[in-house]
Amino acid sequence: RTETTERKAEKFKDQVEIVWGDLRNPDDITAAVSDRDVILHIAFALPPMTEYRPEKARDINVGGTENILNAMKTLSPPPKIILASSSSVFSINPINLLQRTVSDPVEATDNYTQHKLECEQMVRESGLDWSIFRFGVVPPVVLNLDSWVFHVPPDTQMQFLHPKDVGLALANAMNCKEVWSKILLIGSGPGNQIYYRDFVRSLTEAMGIGTLPDEAFSVKPYYTVWMDTSESQKLLNYQRHSFEEFANEMRSLVGYRRYQVMLFRPFYRRRLLKKSPYLQAKNS
Repeated sequence: RTETTERKAEKFKDQVEIVWGDLRNPDDITAAVSDRDVILHIAFALPPMTEYRPEKARDINVGGTENILNAMKTLSPPPKIILASSSSVFSINPINLLQRTVSDPVEATDNYTQHKLECEQMVRESGLDWSIFRFGVVPPVVLNLDSWVFHVPPDTQMQFLHPKDVGLALANAMNCKEVWSKILLIGSGPGNQIYYRDFVRSLTEAMGIGTLPDEAFSVKPYYTVWMDTSESQKLLNYQRHSFEEFANEMRSLVGYRRYQVMLFRPFYRRRLLKKSPYLQAKNS
């Protein structure tokens, strides 16, 4: 089935119309949403930009979503909209290790989550046909480690979501009548509820650096959580890829360079650990 989906994607690739524009420009938005049945709104400014450039990020995220909804309302009939939200909107509760459900409380803890919650509310109150997908953690297949890697506690829950599962969930939603007027929690299937420690270990071992010490990481609670994805899987049948597959993809990306790094592992480990502000503070 997955191969069939990929073949279909390749078949229709040349039929995709690309419209370049700015979410802050209503004219660009009008051109993008016209003659569409469903709008997949997945464009969003992400951290750390949302925290370092809050005004610009808000114009893109909240203002851009408002522009999309306004443009959709001018069409007859108006298209439907699926908003990409995030598991990070749930209230932070380090004691609660259970899977979050749609009925669990939400809370804005930074500009990014504030924008997501505002956009969710706008979509729900738009009068349009809508669905909101709260995605788990969708990491890119990259091996660029910097200080960002240390800002999440190792015991933080991560609902891993493979990029290919994202695409399949969105594609299958196009023909699913049951998604409308629902908030769905989207994450890869069993075995993909991991801890941040597992994610970082997969990165550093793929690179040949080895496991990093817990004391190099923050202890401040972070806002990623595990989620109950049973309803979304029942409707969309998208959970095909595992975290283990993702880790293997990263190892393949490194290739022979991993053995080169392993020869000089102490040097590369020291260089990376020097980027940890928490470890540097303890050693000062």
